[in-house]
Amino acid sequence: MKVLDPFDSNMNLLKKVMDLRSTKQNVIATNIANAETPGYSRKVFEFESELQHALSATPGKLNTTHSKHISFAPANFNDVQGKVHEVKDTTGIGDENSVSVDTEMIALSENELLFETAAQLLKKKFALLSYIIQEGK
Repeated sequence: MKVLDPFDSNMNLLKKVMDLRSTKQNVIATNIANAETPGYSRKVFEFESELQHALSATPGKLNTTHSKHISFAPANFNDVQGKVHEVKDTTGIGDENSVSVDTEMIALSENELLFETAAQLLKKKFALLSYIIQEGK
């Protein structure tokens, strides 16, 4: 950790993860709110693989010049935005609503747990920073 830079890359990463998890929470909440809306297509927010690619990207890697070339990974985790896509109802019965409240509640619980984990890790980092500022007292 640099002396003049109190926020290291891990703290910035945890902040980014919490921002992305918050967005995912909003998408899941929207799905639950529209569980009874006829014709509503379930939305899924995905960012995990994009974040993983950004974290494993090596400096100096060549960029692609066309969208059909090799998949492009963000050069920095701060560039990760995530993507929302729709899941259409494929059952062919009912009102063409693809939301399962049980599935959404499981996704909500998982997302909440992962958000809370990132928050606790960030809290520990701030506690360590506070300890350093107080010179270990």
